[in-house]
Amino acid sequence: MSIREDAIRGTVTPLFENCAANENVTVQALMQGVAAGTICIPKNKNHQFDRIMAVGKGLSTKVNANIGSSKDYPEVSQELQKLCVCLKAGADTVMDLSMGGELDAIRQEILKSCPIPLGTVPIYQSIAEVVEKQKKKIGEVTVAQMFKGIEQQAKDGVDFMTIHSGITRSTMDRVRNHKRLMGVVSRGGSFTIEWMSFNNKENPMYEHFDELLALLKEHEVTLSLGDGIRPGCLADATDRGQIQELIHLGELTQRAWEAGVQVMVEGPGHMPLNQIQANILLQKQLCHGAPFYVLGPLVTDIAPGYDHITGAIGGAIAGAAGADFLCYVTPAEHLKLPSAEDVHEGVMASRIAAHAADIAKGLPGAIEKDIAMAKCRNNLDWKGQIDLSIDPEKARRFREEGSSYKGDACSMCGSYCAIKVYKQATAPDRLQK
Repeated sequence: MSIREDAIRGTVTPLFENCAANENVTVQALMQGVAAGTICIPKNKNHQFDRIMAVGKGLSTKVNANIGSSKDYPEVSQELQKLCVCLKAGADTVMDLSMGGELDAIRQEILKSCPIPLGTVPIYQSIAEVVEKQKKKIGEVTVAQMFKGIEQQAKDGVDFMTIHSGITRSTMDRVRNHKRLMGVVSRGGSFTIEWMSFNNKENPMYEHFDELLALLKEHEVTLSLGDGIRPGCLADATDRGQIQELIHLGELTQRAWEAGVQVMVEGPGHMPLNQIQANILLQKQLCHGAPFYVLGPLVTDIAPGYDHITGAIGGAIAGAAGADFLCYVTPAEHLKLPSAEDVHEGVMASRIAAHAADIAKGLPGAIEKDIAMAKCRNNLDWKGQIDLSIDPEKARRFREEGSSYKGDACSMCGSYCAIKVYKQATAPDRLQK
């Protein structure tokens, strides 16, 4: 039985018990969510790790971090370093988006060191190996090669996979007939469209969807339905192509659930702030409440070097509106392969957004951390403030950089600290006068 089928049958397993304890919910509530499809537990039977987590309704908003080699930077060592940064920074999941070097070896090394769920986009490897090693065109990748790649990654232990099954020939026609400013910016989406155009055939991940589901179920891989037509700029947001793909994703979600496969649905990238809530509502309605995994959304196009901030703004709004899973954006977005420091900044920005969303959702226990921080600030308890910080190392460093001021306030206000002045003004001996 798959995780979903166990939940539907009400079969309590150690996996559910472990996950419920980690998520601070009852086993019954967790299993009901998995059975309804509003919660998924990304856990491949071939990937062993202790802290089982879940994504979905009623749970904390999760954060994913992307790592992965490129053609210009093909070494696994720097990706393992980034993985360590992700773990230390508190990412809930990691995706390996490698397209350079020995891809099987890189993924397997990452999996060995990864104590949290790992995701991939399998078409990346299929394309990279045929184009780089066989010197063929993107359209010459065979369907058999695509499925062989998915199967190998599933056997290795990949917990969730982004598959662009929602892009069909009719979707492609809509995009062509409704001119976009930036066309298609999803790498997997562009590969899929090029393959369909080159071969004049339907998307294999749509045409052979039942075969795909059987493979994913065998290894207990959660299907992350990719948003290959996501907008790459504000001008293209919420257009016909994006919504057409979302309609397909809703239909595919039901088919996956019927096959016993867990699902989450990926959502738009660039989007004006005032469209985010409507997009969350659309996804939840069209995809039957399946967990929503969003990239950002990025709320402006003019902030290269600061896109971890544009993404965090959109992520907080999306999370508060009901999104369940935020894919981080780093300061390097649109500019370069992210460094370890970029990865750290991206995770922190998205974790802040996720926490802000959890407070807005009224998630039990979320605001208690902020109340504890307020008490420490009121008491000028610097150790307490640092310990409660989302990034204690950075908070400690900043505090120490201002250590030339030796008082108990900070070096900005010093003796004019508002907290100290207020306490002085409201001291009992003052109030008695």
